[in-house]
Amino acid sequence: MTRRTFELVPTVADLRHAQDRFAGPGRTAVVMTMGALHEGHATLIRAAREHVGDEGFVTVTVFVNPLQFGAGEDLDRYPRTLDADLKVAEQAGADVVFAPSVDEVYPGGEPQVRLSAGRMGERLEGASRPGHFDGMLTVVAKLLHLTRPDVALFGQKDAQQLALIRRMVRDLNFGMDIVGVPTVREADGLALSSRNRFLSTAERCTALALSQALFAGRDRHAAQEALRARAREVPATRARAEALSAIGESRAAAGAHAVAKAAPADRSGPAAVRAAARLVLDDAAKLTPPLELDYLALVDPADFTEIADDHTGEAVLAVAARVGGTRLIDNIPLTFGAAS
Repeated sequence: MTRRTFELVPTVADLRHAQDRFAGPGRTAVVMTMGALHEGHATLIRAAREHVGDEGFVTVTVFVNPLQFGAGEDLDRYPRTLDADLKVAEQAGADVVFAPSVDEVYPGGEPQVRLSAGRMGERLEGASRPGHFDGMLTVVAKLLHLTRPDVALFGQKDAQQLALIRRMVRDLNFGMDIVGVPTVREADGLALSSRNRFLSTAERCTALALSQALFAGRDRHAAQEALRARAREVPATRARAEALSAIGESRAAAGAHAVAKAAPADRSGPAAVRAAARLVLDDAAKLTPPLELDYLALVDPADFTEIADDHTGEAVLAVAARVGGTRLIDNIPLTFGAAS
């Protein structure tokens, strides 16, 4: 099939005309961005194309939403690189880029009626950036109505944002699928972000502590889960350890004792994961320039509350910190208590 002509559409009327011209049997998808597109965005656009196929229609939105920036945040500083964004979007498989002005999205000024993110929106990012998620959901809801997709794709790097959008779509019966796409990272582990360009060489070295802390927590978790799996496979671990000690097999006995301690009755898993991550962040606070931690949290993705020590199921290990004048976030998913 011949590819359609790629277009930039700056107004809602232009968007409607493009949608009407490209109307067909395929599904439609949207990827929402604030511009300054990088490989993470390109990955989202390629995933959107895969979801809808060659017969589908992919819209990329580029809009720096003033409602989700608080006082003293980097609205004016946020990079705006539309010409480069268009090249990335086209190469990744978009059909149109909808890049409206603020007046086009909010005619007559800021909207008097907005969505509320509720209690989940007041935690973590919401606590650090009051009103951020209300503004985010308001513009996402508006863009979903304007682009009318069958599926919308968002990056898992913004895990709390993704969870809130999923909740909004479910609670308010929006009638489309929300798909999360895994975080894209640099070779050294740093999560791709449009704000990374603000980091100096020294600041970028410090910023690596975010992903390194998450990986330390993940590795601690993996080691615990491996020991628990061994404990399930060898139920008589304590008796075996005692027998090994009696015949002088000290190394094997120590291993058996470790397995016994890792049995499902052990409730220290989440605490150990937090501690492993915190150790890396504490060291980064001593660097030049230092990492200034905002939060480290191990939360339930359903509501972003901290998980208990006996939690089983999915969790998100999330971190936010400032390096120099740049605030960065990152997270990784974990699963506690694999089925026996």
